[in-house]
Parts: sequence; structure tokens; C-alpha cells
Amino acid sequence: MPAAGEILRQRLDLLVEGITALRHDGRFHEPNLDGTAGDYISFDAWEWPQGVGLYGLVRLWQFTGDPAIRRTVEDWYERQIARGLPLLNINTSAPMLALSVLWNETRDPRWALVLDRWADRLVAEAPRTFGGGFQHDVSDKINDHELWDDTLFMAALFLASYGNASGRAELVEEAEKQFLVHAHYLADRETGLWFHGWTFDGAHNFAEARWARGNAWITVGILDLMELAEITPSVRDFLLAILESQVETLLRLQAPSGAWRTLLDDETSYEEISATAGFSYGLLKASRLGIGPEGCREAGLKALAAVMDSIDANGTVANVSYGTRMGHDLQFYRDIPIRPTGYGQALAMLCLVEGLRHVPGLEAVA
Repeated sequence: MPAAGEILRQRLDLLVEGITALRHDGRFHEPNLDGTAGDYISFDAWEWPQGVGLYGLVRLWQFTGDPAIRRTVEDWYERQIARGLPLLNINTSAPMLALSVLWNETRDPRWALVLDRWADRLVAEAPRTFGGGFQHDVSDKINDHELWDDTLFMAALFLASYGNASGRAELVEEAEKQFLVHAHYLADRETGLWFHGWTFDGAHNFAEARWARGNAWITVGILDLMELAEITPSVRDFLLAILESQVETLLRLQAPSGAWRTLLDDETSYEEISATAGFSYGLLKASRLGIGPEGCREAGLKALAAVMDSIDANGTVANVSYGTRMGHDLQFYRDIPIRPTGYGQALAMLCLVEGLRHVPGLEAVA
């Protein structure tokens, strides 16, 4: 029987094959979701699912040093930039995160100007809400006066990463501000979980949905913010306290299968694997760093097993909910369909790479 580490590496190879092979074949059409079905499913498009997917690939490359993964990522950016970049919004900023991490490692001059210009435009041009938060505008919809928890992963992490890599402290400060503003309006004081969104039109949290993948963006985002940039100590302490409150509740809400439900506190909603992968990554990483309450590692490993069970023979991650607009009632979230997506692949990659660090006796290869 193969060792646990070898099984994890085999699954990672499948995930890479699965994400790069994703193509929209016409089966899926959800006109009420931002972007087109092709944008969400095909690897060959510039949108937020591909941005998260590329981040997973770059993190995997950092861990393994595999030159084939680096070539895949660089070829993708070269091809997309030659086509011309899309209009700037929160979601189209997502691919810049992986590019900034790549550039920090390689200092390839092909990417510096692209990153610099996008960062400048994001800070100067992105519409803002009261308090200076980035308004969550997407490729086909202006969401006036709205904050979404997705924004921090899709845009703020890029500013922190590139700001730190380029020595532009003002970009890191902007990222810190975004985390603080969003935490003020979205972190639920009662449970420690995060609401999906907030609107200043009426001053409410929409359906008060404690949506799993949105919470996973926070778990991953806070921990990776600390890794990607030098964060002001007071901001760091505040965000880690917010994270610990969230994690304490997540530990109580984990299903017997190891997964979490798409509405975290609603047992009538389905178990969802992209969020489960994000939580597994975050819990295992928190345990490794000595952050968070007891039980993080055990829960993270249980979730890791659930993620691995959801990877099929073609390397496609199953039980991933499709792109999710802001819901005005909880039934909206229960009805989001299951689809193969780049972010499902990427979050699973992050989860399995962190899992390799927790297999007894296994040495990191990089």
C-alpha cells in the first residue's frame, strides 16, 4: 500500500491535470451568475476562478519546485496578457495575486509593469463604500454600496503580496484597511463566523448567510495575509483574534464526514468541498504555526480526508458549489448548483500541499 505522502502527491498530480484540462463544454449555463459559464469553468479565461486556480498552482510550485508547473503558469499569463487584459473590477483582480507571488520569486521583468499598473488602478479607480471599503463590483454587475467577504481574497491579498514584494508599503496599508473595514461589517459577533455581505442601503447583512466558501476565503485570507506581507502588529493581533473566534465555531460545526455545509449553521444545506478544502488548509496551517484553539489539526486532517475522497480519477474535485451572487434569502444558497471549477481545484491543492507538511515523517521537498 502506498505511503500517505505518496497518495497525497498522486492526488496533487491529478489536481494539476484536472484544473488545466477544465473546459466549458456547453453543459452548464447559469445566466444569473456573474460572468459566463465559460469564464467560471474553462481554465483558459481571465476571471476569479482561474485566479484562485493559478494561486493554487503557484503555491504548489513553491512547495515542489516543479518547472513544469511554473511553465504552465507563465504560459497562461503570457497568453492572456497578449490577448489584452479585461476591465478592472474585484473579480478580475484575482489573477494578479498568483502573478505577484510568482514575480516575487523570479523577478521576471515581463510581469513588473503589469502588476504595478493594476495595483495603481485598483487603489485609485475601484469604487468604494462608506469607510473606504472596496465595493464588490464584478464583470457584469455593479453592486452599489455593498461589501462582500470574497473581496479580501480577490483583491486585498494581491495588494498585500505585491506591496510587500515591491517595497510599496502604501499597498500593504491599503490591504490592512480592507481587512479591517470588512471585518467591522461582516464578522458576526454572536458566532465568530462571517456574513456573506453588507449593504449600506438599508444597513443590513442581506440574508445573514453564514456562507461556507465566503468564510473559507477569510480563514485562508487572514493566514496568507500574514505570510505574504509584513503586517502592522496591532492589525495582526486583531485579525488573529477574529480568526480564532471563527475557528472555534467551525470546529463545532464540522459534519461527521469531515466536511462543512454550504450554509455553515444550516443542517438542511448540502456539504460543500471547496469550503471544506479551504478550512482544512487553514486549520492545518494554524496548527502548524501554533495559532488557534486545540483541535485544529485533528479537524483539518479529517477535512483533508473528505477532500481527497472527492477527487475523481480525472483529477476533478466533486461537490463544489458554483459561483454565488449575494443571496437575499437562505434558500438561494441551498439551491446553488454543483459544478467543476478552477477554485475547487485550487483550494484542494492548497489543502493537500499543507497536508503534506502534516504526514508523519514526511519532509517538505522545498
